[in-house]
Amino acid sequence: MIMALYFYLHLFTLSFPLVRSFEDKIQYATKWRYLFPAIFITGLFFLIWDVLFTRAGVWGFNEDYLLGLYMFSLPLEEWLFFLTVPFSSVFIYECVLYFVKKEFLGGKGKEIMLGLSVILLVLSIIYSHQAYTFWNFLFTAVFIWIGVFLLKPDNPDRFLLAYIIHLIPFMLVNGVLTGAITEEPIVWYNNEQNLSIRVVTIPIEDTIYAFLLLFMNVSFYEFFKRKKIFSKAG
Repeated sequence: MIMALYFYLHLFTLSFPLVRSFEDKIQYATKWRYLFPAIFITGLFFLIWDVLFTRAGVWGFNEDYLLGLYMFSLPLEEWLFFLTVPFSSVFIYECVLYFVKKEFLGGKGKEIMLGLSVILLVLSIIYSHQAYTFWNFLFTAVFIWIGVFLLKPDNPDRFLLAYIIHLIPFMLVNGVLTGAITEEPIVWYNNEQNLSIRVVTIPIEDTIYAFLLLFMNVSFYEFFKRKKIFSKAG
């Protein structure tokens, strides 16, 4: 058993994107004034959801792998999750924007996301008796429409590519959290509240959760950049 393993995962998650934030090509650090407000808004939504689901027993945390600091039923490490994961995930998105110049889906990214929202809405109705599945799919379906039609992200094709790429580190970290290398999971799930379909140890719903977390951050991030909100010039 590795004490504070969840905290060490945050250091691992941050390490490469933080070091590369100051290089000349991506220039990620110059965009932080747009990024951190997006992380704050998105994190507020997810933390409220997290607190409610933790208190309802939809998921929970193994104290053996935590520092032991809590706020509103959540360990410190869970609060950090909504900082370190978006920070690193949006870095992947920025790398895709820099290195992939064409819309690799032929400009159909928006249509694909709207189609996904319809599928998720139908599935949320079918599985309305399972809290994680229902709310996860419903929130994602609704926010796709908010993002596409109100916040209007600029690069839906490349966003989808970034999402696919970011699933690799996301699933690696999430695999550790859900017990892939430990005797017991750091984060446990009540299978009565999900589909009980696992990718190794990870609930299948987490892939949609990851989509919503990234898309919400990217949508606000791009909106702030486009409108020059929080820019030095005001």
